[in-house]
Amino acid sequence: MVPYIKRKIIRKKGPSFEETDDFIAVEKKLRVFINRKEFISLYCTPLMIKELVTGLFLTEGVLADKIPPDRIDIANGNEIRVDIHVDKDILKENLDVSRCLCGITFQKKRKFTKINDNFSLSVETLNFIFQEFQQKSELFRLTGCFHSAALADDREIIAFAEDIGRHNAVDKVIGCSIFADVSFAGKLMVVSCRISSEIISKCARWKIPIIASRAAPTGLAIDIAEKTGVTLVGFVRGDRLNVYTNTQRITAAT
Repeated sequence: MVPYIKRKIIRKKGPSFEETDDFIAVEKKLRVFINRKEFISLYCTPLMIKELVTGLFLTEGVLADKIPPDRIDIANGNEIRVDIHVDKDILKENLDVSRCLCGITFQKKRKFTKINDNFSLSVETLNFIFQEFQQKSELFRLTGCFHSAALADDREIIAFAEDIGRHNAVDKVIGCSIFADVSFAGKLMVVSCRISSEIISKCARWKIPIIASRAAPTGLAIDIAEKTGVTLVGFVRGDRLNVYTNTQRITAAT
């Protein structure tokens, strides 16, 4: 499955127009079936599909436990079809789902417990991780059409994903970490997008203590971060950053 294609375009440079090759992000419809019954559909980048579905379903409480990879079948054609075969005790209650482009909202009330994690990072370390994060964002540099997300500790990035959908990128990182049995304690979630209420809720669900972005948070995201104990950092750009909540986890010195 390829994440981009190449096609001819017309580009204006200065006073002239020229024909050139450009790289375009691939967007595919993903349909997920659980025990042969269609459950959801969404649009995504056709990479890390098992990680995307696992991260989404466990975060939203559709499944009670991670799915063995051999119980996830993927068929790639004009659409991507995923068939998940699970025992009934792994499935939780049926949920009503509303779909928007590249994002899923499950219609249920979220319940979170307060995060008590003493993990902290220096500004210097955070900037170092963001430099690594930007270096890994190859699909964005190639097409200008991808969001990135990563899970890191206080030294390096552990899991990384890119997708046309910012929610998808975060779900892929969560799914990848779950498959690798990586603990979310003492970790940082890095995202390239604005930090919305959905993004902060995903991190709070897994008790990830810090989330940071080069973009801004929404007001609702700040409210959720305050209530759940997440440290929310925005506008990480060089020596500049804003810490909006639970500021004790971001320190000035190494």
